[in-house]
Amino acid sequence: MSDVKQPTKMWSGRFREPLNATFENWQRSFPFDWRLFQIELSASLAHSRALAAIGILSEEEAERMEAGLRAVAHLPLGERHFDDPEAQFATSAAQAEDIHHFVELELAREIGDLALKLHAGRSRNEQIATDMRLFVKDTIDACERNLKAWIRAFLELAESAGEAVMPSYTHLQRAEPVLVAHWLLAYVAMIERDLDRLRDCRRRTNICPLGSGAVAGATLALDRTIASSFLCMHGPTANSIDATSDRDFALEFANAASILGIHISRFAEEITLYSTAEFRFVDLPEAFSTGSSAMPQKKNPDLTELARGKAARLIGASTSLATLMKGLPLAYNKDLQEGQEQVFDVADTLLGLLHVLPAFTRALKFNFDRMKAAATTGYLNAMAAATYLSNKGVPFRKAHEIIGNAVRLGIETKRELDAITLPELQQLSPAFAEDFFAAITLEATLDCHDVIGGTARHRVAEALIAAGSRIKSE
Repeated sequence: MSDVKQPTKMWSGRFREPLNATFENWQRSFPFDWRLFQIELSASLAHSRALAAIGILSEEEAERMEAGLRAVAHLPLGERHFDDPEAQFATSAAQAEDIHHFVELELAREIGDLALKLHAGRSRNEQIATDMRLFVKDTIDACERNLKAWIRAFLELAESAGEAVMPSYTHLQRAEPVLVAHWLLAYVAMIERDLDRLRDCRRRTNICPLGSGAVAGATLALDRTIASSFLCMHGPTANSIDATSDRDFALEFANAASILGIHISRFAEEITLYSTAEFRFVDLPEAFSTGSSAMPQKKNPDLTELARGKAARLIGASTSLATLMKGLPLAYNKDLQEGQEQVFDVADTLLGLLHVLPAFTRALKFNFDRMKAAATTGYLNAMAAATYLSNKGVPFRKAHEIIGNAVRLGIETKRELDAITLPELQQLSPAFAEDFFAAITLEATLDCHDVIGGTARHRVAEALIAAGSRIKSE
């Protein structure tokens, strides 16, 4: 046999020709998967427990293995952190192909050849599937904490807004008056759906591929529940082929993040619009704005503009993952390595957004007088007026036409509906009576939407209490 060896490779037994140096460096995943360091150590501890349970590791060897992994981690046994290890790992281990190889090399430095026993009964295919699941799970947990903080920020704003009013919009045209709190609670409803999607994704993510081997299952009689229990996962995956090739959890996470990104972007767009001189509904907090290097008077909505841009990044990562997966045969293919960076980017982008949005939202200041003025001009009580006629027995389609004629009269004479005289209204329909004017006040216009989810004042107060109770109970 040839004396040519590649002792630092995990797969080099059948190879005699060294890798092309450029290719070797290009194909490494360690420059980005080093951030799975703590997770990989925890998964390795889980596997060592399973090996010890079937006697592959003696009691003394198991203790040495765990002590060695602990020394590599510089952390208490079993502890995992979401925070990334030092970036210097990526440049300090030129031999390491990936995070799995790096941990093996470091463990060998600590405990010698015993480290080589750790790979018994496992494959890097199942290792990366496990590590990525744990990474997504940890990221979702961090997102949930930040989303709850963002919900609380909206609730605080809604409570402080009281019964302040603003126009709602359809087609970006003023539609009907609503409570400012009602508008803010619309975002709470969106975020609660986002939380639900992420939690649902977490449930399917939290199963353990360890013991699946490269594709056909472990060649050792491992009790797979040992590793899954150690990692606080619901249980082992059901099929080894699927376990090593499945990235549905990553797709779901990226999709949920992209929908959340869309919600963030819509909020950012509204704040950007409402802060313009044309609207003047919102005063941008200076702590989250910047100026112009050319125009001294400017206060630019950098946070909201960046948020819109980050949403595009989330959508792009989701699309990239779907495109990556669509043509892959079962089971593992190295194409999947490309998906890691997309997941990391989704996590970084999303958590970056969620770290700043709660404080930004709390810092918003509303110009309630300006908002009320916009809500009480422009015939925004026309729907309430048509409802008044409908309640008088006029068919709604006819009532709609009558009020449309009243609006036309108001436009031509430069008067709001409440300034048109009763005799003039009665020329349009005998159904008008003196009580019409009470039915189209701002308060009546709000309160005529007296249904669950409507902007009637008592309904919004109830919705605010309910939303507060939901967030407190979690």
